[in-house]
Amino acid sequence: MRNAAVSLGNVKVELKIGNIALLDTDAIVNASNEYLNLGSGVAGAIREAGGAAIQNECNNIGFCPVGSAVMTGGGTLHAKYVIHAVGPMYGEGNENAKLYSAVRTAITLADKKGLSSIALPALSAGFFHFPLNECAKVIVNSIKETAPTLKSVDHIIICVRDDRKFDAFEKELVAEVPNPASL
Repeated sequence: MRNAAVSLGNVKVELKIGNIALLDTDAIVNASNEYLNLGSGVAGAIREAGGAAIQNECNNIGFCPVGSAVMTGGGTLHAKYVIHAVGPMYGEGNENAKLYSAVRTAITLADKKGLSSIALPALSAGFFHFPLNECAKVIVNSIKETAPTLKSVDHIIICVRDDRKFDAFEKELVAEVPNPASL
């Protein structure tokens, strides 16, 4: 299994290939739509591993605007919480700012809850057609700029499904970071 990691002050940022729904972190991030319907892709993996309780909580919340995020319990997942971040559909306008905001909001929600670890996928790079290299750049920049503000979150995992995504995120993650460490 491929892994890479860097330290951003007190925050370890790790990149790995795997199924985000199986990670043992305090929270995982779901690549959600505005109506919080757990469909396919990352959301489907979370629904399958976490059970109906997550969708039921999403139904009670009902809606989350693009560029924002909401939190539910983790159902039967290893993670205690699921943060449903709504990234943009590519082509809707102002995509970079919306994706940046969705990532920052998700991480900040975990921090405000007092959590120490969070894992997120390549938001918007799948069904929402965000170009992978641009997606990686925006997500990593959001993490790099949010990390110094965090009080409790000290471990962020970017979990991707394949080598192509890993390569795109690794390029951005190690850019301009002194002494990146491979795990």
